[in-house]
Amino acid sequence: MRAELVTLSEDVNRSLALLRRHLDWEVAVRRLDELNALSEDPNLWNDAAKAQTIMRERTKLEQAINGVRQIERELADNLDMVELAEAEGDAALVAEAEAALARIKADAAKKELESLLSGEADANDCFLEVNSGAGGTEAQDWTEMLLRMYTRWAEQHGYKVFLIEESPGEEAGLKSVTIQISGHNAYGWLKTEGGVHRLVRISPFDSQARRQTSFAAVQVSPVIDDAIEVEIDDKDLRVDTYRASGSGGQHVNKTDSAVRITHIPTGIVVASQQERSQHQNRAKVMQVLRGKLFELELKKREEKLASFQGEKSDIGWGHQIRSYVLQPYQMVKDLRTGVEKGNAQGVLDGDLDDFLAAALAARVKETELAG
Repeated sequence: MRAELVTLSEDVNRSLALLRRHLDWEVAVRRLDELNALSEDPNLWNDAAKAQTIMRERTKLEQAINGVRQIERELADNLDMVELAEAEGDAALVAEAEAALARIKADAAKKELESLLSGEADANDCFLEVNSGAGGTEAQDWTEMLLRMYTRWAEQHGYKVFLIEESPGEEAGLKSVTIQISGHNAYGWLKTEGGVHRLVRISPFDSQARRQTSFAAVQVSPVIDDAIEVEIDDKDLRVDTYRASGSGGQHVNKTDSAVRITHIPTGIVVASQQERSQHQNRAKVMQVLRGKLFELELKKREEKLASFQGEKSDIGWGHQIRSYVLQPYQMVKDLRTGVEKGNAQGVLDGDLDDFLAAALAARVKETELAG
């Protein structure tokens, strides 16, 4: 067999071995058998919440296990095809098998990366918040550009985006905005985006066309379901209501339906104004607050792990993580992983996958080293 084919086969087998390790293969297979048995229990749906939890876990495990088995089958089939083609001297068939092995390698690498999304809330939807930094209109325009970037990324991956709250800038852009991104593994993919994002460009708001540097801060937190407990004491909350400022209909704009809640111990402030009633907005705010408090606890765990290595993790709120340069040249660079892209406009149009994959792999590696 040609060296190129041997290398491809070895790469696929390496990814398969890592996939099995990340899944804890034997445990995962036994657990799937248990969940399949539970799903056939006629009394399962007597408790709808428990049934949904079981079915979600079953689907996730089934997809992961079947994905590994499919790659194994395809690898074996194509290696058999190569042996047959080489024995018969069929160069075209060998080339076809080589192309198939390259596709299998790419699929295995993708599944290997997805297997890293094994955190407690990685599979959940997420809330993504962007706040403008110093710089007035320039920074507020940058905040709106980041909102568009994440919205484009979400739509390209089949996720749904819902606006929770926004605060418009005085002249242009947004002072702050919070959205919910819904879809499988939304939080797992975006959790490393938290931090400060820096933009360098010729300002469209400067009559002298000078180059400006703007900053905006991103925070990502998971949408927490009932399977994860987050305790919030009512006495720790300050609740304010106010009139919604944005679009939303006559009823929204004429009543104090918008809700802002401050969590006094942490200083976290959350607001919602998109729902039609104060009750609905309060429920949404509490959902966002639970996610933020859970994310805060995750960061505390990370810092504790990092302290064992004698340094603080660079992945977190308050750290500059990425630089977007539009002039005098085009370059987007992640300052944590070193990943660079020359097509800055493509990144701003949602091409984030390389950055997300590298940051996720780096975070998992840090955790394993600390553990």
